[in-house]
Amino acid sequence: MTQTEGGHAEGEKTEGMDTRKALLCLLTIFLVSLSALTFVYKNFPELEDDEYQYMKLPMDIEDAKNLGRVLSHYKDRYFAEVLAGVFVTYIFLQTFAVPGSIFLSILAGFLFRWELALLLICFCSATGASFCYLLSYLAGRPIVLKYLPERTKSWQEKVDKQRDNLLFYIIFLRITPFLPNWFINISSPIINVPLWPFWLGTFFGVAPPSILAVQAGTTLYQLTSSSDAFSLMSVVLLAAAAILSLVPIILKNRLREKFD
Repeated sequence: MTQTEGGHAEGEKTEGMDTRKALLCLLTIFLVSLSALTFVYKNFPELEDDEYQYMKLPMDIEDAKNLGRVLSHYKDRYFAEVLAGVFVTYIFLQTFAVPGSIFLSILAGFLFRWELALLLICFCSATGASFCYLLSYLAGRPIVLKYLPERTKSWQEKVDKQRDNLLFYIIFLRITPFLPNWFINISSPIINVPLWPFWLGTFFGVAPPSILAVQAGTTLYQLTSSSDAFSLMSVVLLAAAAILSLVPIILKNRLREKFD
């Protein structure tokens, strides 16, 4: 075997070991997160026999209503436990791209004061999305770089050209429904979006739609589906917020053209 072939084989072996380590980290993080979720539920106050069936991840508005009835029964006496349960569950859903966070957002608006609910949603969304980002960086990025190196390099170059505006682009993408949140979380580390503007952009970007969800939570029992949280006026307001998020980019480009 020549020296070049030996080096190539060694590189493949090292890359394979890195992939195995990444998958092991992914499994470890999942198990730790699941353990934290289980710990919170195990340490929740003892429920009535007919309440256990409603202690599950809400997958539709009826699940959210039933879970809201149970949690509201214990919220005043066990506020910290209820808050911790929503907190950990929300981050778990965001980290592993599990559907249902919209119902937790509505539920937070039902259970807590609006300012606390909004802060909770924004922080959990940004933190859970960042954990998903890190998982993609560990497990997804090496695979994509291996099988799509040229295309990935092209994407990264486009991101580098807009590096000064990434925060505003992330805010825009979070407000608008053009790309699913899970796709943004997974693809961002692959195209070299830095973690800090990713977290900050997510925190502020999810605020406008979260305000609508929190507002809907105040009338939880009147909702028939999650779409009831969004009226024509709310869609117009979200569109206005999305346009405003792009104003700094437009102004910066105009100023750059003027002085160049």
